[in-house]
Amino acid sequence: MTEGASVQILIVEDEIEIAETLRNVLQRELFVVDHVARLAMAHEAVRSISYDLILLDRTLPDGDGLSLVRVLRTEHPGLPIIVLSARGDVRDRVAGLDEGADDYLIKPFALEEMFARIRAVRRRPAVLCVEEIRAGALVFDVVHDEALVAGVRLDLVRRELRVLATLMKRRGRTVLRESLEQAVYGFDDEVQSNTLDSHVSRLRRKLSEAGAGLEIHAVRGVGYLLRAST
Repeated sequence: MTEGASVQILIVEDEIEIAETLRNVLQRELFVVDHVARLAMAHEAVRSISYDLILLDRTLPDGDGLSLVRVLRTEHPGLPIIVLSARGDVRDRVAGLDEGADDYLIKPFALEEMFARIRAVRRRPAVLCVEEIRAGALVFDVVHDEALVAGVRLDLVRRELRVLATLMKRRGRTVLRESLEQAVYGFDDEVQSNTLDSHVSRLRRKLSEAGAGLEIHAVRGVGYLLRAST
């Protein structure tokens, strides 16, 4: 299984070219990736979604990214944060680490180094405490990237797993079609207009047959919502 399976990352970066490059390479490793360009949007995102890692630029249109680090260290003390910044002198690096960032990577950087640092912060005990997600009768094993009902593993193909992982992480909330497609497909994949719907339809049937106690609802024109069966 690839290293990014079931891991959800928020990129906070206002330079669109950098953000898109990061999103593409992370999605190729099966990370679930969201992107925002401003601190205000980042605050909203972390309030509604349980991220596994934040990649954070410092120089943003509405302030210094370190102000977000201070908030996250109070509200989400175990959430790994890697600062990505062109501000690379000793004082800047020390300030970032003293505020609570787990690592500080200076732009420009090699993608191989970024992946190595992601692996390093995810090995720390605070990150490993959440090993499974539960909803209804279903348990999603984050470590082994599999879904089980009553201890029985569901027979899901890779893209069905990606859809389920994304919906489980945001259970009870509507997930945009764009977010699901980004989680499921590589940047060079051709996505047909009804392909995602086909994956969801098969996943819905398998959850029902397994007695997972979960329903996937279509929110017309927006996306999908996973919630317990009524």
